[in-house]
Amino acid sequence: MQIGIIGITKSGKTTVFNALIRSSIGQATGQMNIGVAKVVDPRLDRLTVMFKPKREVYAEVRYVDIPGAPEGLGKSQGIGGEYLNALQRADALLHVVRAFDDPSVSHINGSVDPYRDTAAMDMELAFSDLAIIERRFKRLEEEMKRAKPQERERARQETALLERLRDGLASDVPIRQQEVSSEEQKAISNYQFLTAKPLFIIFNIGEEQLSQVDKIEEEMGARLGRPRVQAAAMCGKLEAELGQMTTEEEQEFRTSLGAGEPAAARVIRLSYELVGLCSFFTVGEDECRAWTIPLNTPALKAAGQIHSDIERGFIRAEVVAYEDLVQCGTLPEARRRGLLRLEGKTYPVKDGDIINFLFNV
Repeated sequence: MQIGIIGITKSGKTTVFNALIRSSIGQATGQMNIGVAKVVDPRLDRLTVMFKPKREVYAEVRYVDIPGAPEGLGKSQGIGGEYLNALQRADALLHVVRAFDDPSVSHINGSVDPYRDTAAMDMELAFSDLAIIERRFKRLEEEMKRAKPQERERARQETALLERLRDGLASDVPIRQQEVSSEEQKAISNYQFLTAKPLFIIFNIGEEQLSQVDKIEEEMGARLGRPRVQAAAMCGKLEAELGQMTTEEEQEFRTSLGAGEPAAARVIRLSYELVGLCSFFTVGEDECRAWTIPLNTPALKAAGQIHSDIERGFIRAEVVAYEDLVQCGTLPEARRRGLLRLEGKTYPVKDGDIINFLFNV
């Protein structure tokens, strides 16, 4: 999974980026930063203890930190160039919004108002989508002039769809919240509209606000809660500092500060829910590994996540649920109890499935 991180200048966006990858490689230089975070999963750790493989391989999340939006946010003609390309490749967008008050760090709008800044970024993303639509209108107009009757009808249908999306955006309705059929989603998938992507909004709070997190998130949910939108609060500065400590030191500080679950792990967990992803596992003497796929992916496509040859030569999948395997203790015992079952190509893979793919090429 790849997540594009956006936010205005001095929102603490790069600090949050460092907290999420538990490193300090990112600096606010005006250039894109790219980092990878391991999806730490206690289930994989348990499987590693059971099978004692040569290596343990976690799934990964790739974060792309986009340079902060400039002054005049919400008044431009949208994001462009390499930054737009990076965001279009992302599976979801993470918007870091400044909610902390620090007199030594001036706000580009003169005051801290996270809901105002959230709305302004929504407008910026909409501008980018509107610009894409307008460019496509011009190309469709040219294509219509020389198109054959069948091609002309497809162009008319696409034009009608884009007009509907444009009107929705003009009414402050992002594409993710508009009524779009599965067939229409396929038709616009190549455009990679930014407002069509799942959106994770993070309010970057100050350390003095930690005791108010539940109240802040309750208000965020009431004011920002929408389909395919996730909202949470975190103290980026504190989380970045804690991420540099040993596990023991970090736990001690979290307990004393009441900081709760590490933000890096929580953001990944909520991101999986937002995007609709799950993990399945492969186990053995060589490695125990977690794989990330969309929920209910057919077994055939899950096999292709490992290697195209496995998908091409797929015969069947041996599947056991994580909880069943832990209860049985070994794969032979799971087979003896009838909990290790054979599934075909169309089997919808579930979160926590442990799978051995049988194939022949």
